[in-house]
Amino acid sequence: MSNVYTVAVLVGSLRKASINRKLALALADLAPANLKLEIVEIGDLPLYNEDIDVSPPAAYSTFRQQVGAADALLFVTPEYNRSVPAPLKNAIDVGSRPYGQSCLSGKPGAVISASPGAIGGFGANHHLRQSLVFLNVPCMQQPEGYLSNAGTAFDEAGHVSESVKPFLQTFINAYGQWVEQYKKV
Repeated sequence: MSNVYTVAVLVGSLRKASINRKLALALADLAPANLKLEIVEIGDLPLYNEDIDVSPPAAYSTFRQQVGAADALLFVTPEYNRSVPAPLKNAIDVGSRPYGQSCLSGKPGAVISASPGAIGGFGANHHLRQSLVFLNVPCMQQPEGYLSNAGTAFDEAGHVSESVKPFLQTFINAYGQWVEQYKKV
């Protein structure tokens, strides 16, 4: 029997009813038995500032503890100006500091992006992957996760459409295998 791995899910959009939050919740519902997905909130993190990190704000410490306790990372992000939203970038900066004490390092990760547009957040997805390479977060390469036309992927209650479920199931199952494989090494 497989171990159960806790996955810290970082959602790049702060809106409670955001497409990306719905996507994260749908992935949690579809997750294989070896994954337990938990959204780690990023909206209350003060902008990263090394001056205040001398005596870290409680929000920094709580975030670092939650992410540090996780076995793996899942990034669910919209695209803002061909990159990740500022709150997600800030969370990554908070998690990667102080230098040499990153709570992100060495955790297997995956990125999935969603956008109402046609390319599904491709720019944000790849920009985020560049940062994760530097931060020593080995990312699942395949299948890539881009959800285009995401405004139509969920009903009013936030349930994922049946046409999108197979894609999400394939993605989250592959991620479960990736985490299992990586954690055995």
